[in-house]
Amino acid sequence: MARRSGVSVATVSRVFNTPEVVSQHTRQRILDLAAEIGYLPNGSARTLATKKSNMVGLVWDTDHRRPGWRHPFLQEILVALKTALSAHGLNLLMLAGHDAAGPDDGQRYVRAVRQHNLDGAVIIDNGTRDPAVLALVEAQVPCVALDLRVDGPTSTYITSDNAGGAALAVRHLVERGHQRIATITGPLRTWPGAERLVGFWAALAGAGLPLADSHVIEGDFYLDGGHAAMNRLLALDDRPTAVFVAGDEMAVGAMRAAQAAGLRIPDDIAIIGFDDIEVAALIPPGLSTVAQNKPGFGTAAAEALVAMLHGGDDPPKPTVLPTTLVVRGST
Repeated sequence: MARRSGVSVATVSRVFNTPEVVSQHTRQRILDLAAEIGYLPNGSARTLATKKSNMVGLVWDTDHRRPGWRHPFLQEILVALKTALSAHGLNLLMLAGHDAAGPDDGQRYVRAVRQHNLDGAVIIDNGTRDPAVLALVEAQVPCVALDLRVDGPTSTYITSDNAGGAALAVRHLVERGHQRIATITGPLRTWPGAERLVGFWAALAGAGLPLADSHVIEGDFYLDGGHAAMNRLLALDDRPTAVFVAGDEMAVGAMRAAQAAGLRIPDDIAIIGFDDIEVAALIPPGLSTVAQNKPGFGTAAAEALVAMLHGGDDPPKPTVLPTTLVVRGST
């Protein structure tokens, strides 16, 4: 390439790595020749030279015992994240959740970042605050976490207004005349699960309604968990007339349980979810829900990470995305 263009190897390298230091005439001549002969710079060599790979690690540790990667809410976020990163010339590399080749010393993600010379990481965690995730933050790898509080000089997080969204759902049920309102929570070890319960309690208290412990069943964000939790609520002597379910996939399971018990939705029991996944609008009678800004999650995460990669003394401030109420047939 250098011989064909009549410039030094160093000049060719600068065109592809630091083009701003090469004159426009020379840069264009080399780029035209590269296009003509189908030349592409060696990615590995470029990474060694620039210490940048244009690759971002994805920590997707939603729960190794469950197919968390297939949860529709998370899939929609991943698509938006990939699209937004691609717009900045960045690619995603999924990091293994368990390092079978190395010791379980809590450093597996740090090792992966260093091995592949990754520029940063996006974290989707299962709420357990895995030491390997926290080690990334402590190693000052540029990190953006989704629905997980992280605090460090090169880290920030994106979340939704979970408590506010839950309160929206409860107030809607109250406006529909319900007084015995139950909830199927997300896992309370997770930040969204805990915050949605806070919003539920606050809205009930604000409406002057009783706070019955028996009307709070912990779920797991999955279909079968919602089905089982609803069956527990239906077995109560003071069975609720409405249920706020802290995740749409659980809400679909809850609707199936109620219908299997011969109940009409919403005449006998009203159900409202959280997320607004695609199926919410498709199942009969249509699931009322609290919509999260799923594309906004991915875009905000990408923009925050890019901002850190481009410098600045402080990481971007955490982002709290608003939620909106979507009313359908189930309420």
